[in-house]
Amino acid sequence: MALTQDDIARIANLARLELSNNESEHMLTNLNQFFDVVEQIRAVDTSGVTPLSHPVAAIQDIQLRLRDDVVSETNNREANQKSAPAVENGMFLVPKVIE
Repeated sequence: MALTQDDIARIANLARLELSNNESEHMLTNLNQFFDVVEQIRAVDTSGVTPLSHPVAAIQDIQLRLRDDVVSETNNREANQKSAPAVENGMFLVPKVIE
């Protein structure tokens, strides 16, 4: 997939960027080089390859270090809500923004 100058102009317009001709040429070259690398990666046959859950799993068995699911902090709701402009029944009240 090769981009053209028209593509760069459209992307710059969507991003609200003003690119000079030199910057536009540089961007075109860089993006096309990036897409060339992506095409090379996509060309690799990965059928039959089991996905890894972690990159180190390719060279050694690993166990995820999970911590126990225990409460580690006390309930500070009242202290946290002291500075809130509006609270009701232990909940923050906010203005409605979607109708």
